[in-house]
Amino acid sequence: MYQRILVTLDTTVADETILRHIRDLARLTQARLHLLHVADGWAARLHKTDAVSPEITADLQYLARRQGELAAEGFSVESHLAFGDPVAEIVKCVAAKRCDLIAMATHGHGLVADLIFGTTANRVQHQVDIPVLMLRVKK
Repeated sequence: MYQRILVTLDTTVADETILRHIRDLARLTQARLHLLHVADGWAARLHKTDAVSPEITADLQYLARRQGELAAEGFSVESHLAFGDPVAEIVKCVAAKRCDLIAMATHGHGLVADLIFGTTANRVQHQVDIPVLMLRVKK
């Protein structure tokens, strides 16, 4: 079924929603997990991989901690930090890692805001040809 699952993380409590759910699925399918966070602050967008900022340092530490937690639970897991536009970077990672499922939490800001601005999750699902599992964060 699923062999490589891309799990997008935004370093907020939303990550717990998707990680809690994806653990069972990954155990069931013995999938490799690819954790991805996209740094999209001004330094990340301007300097990409050469960017240095407290935000990027914190992002790397967060990814390492999450990867370590999942590895300690027996999961095969990698973490990736990308820079720039989240939608473009998620799509690139899917192709590069040959993922067959994307798992992401959505914040559900509201119908009007989502219609005007679009959501990362909705924009991603229209640019990939693999399933996208979206879970709404419980408020």
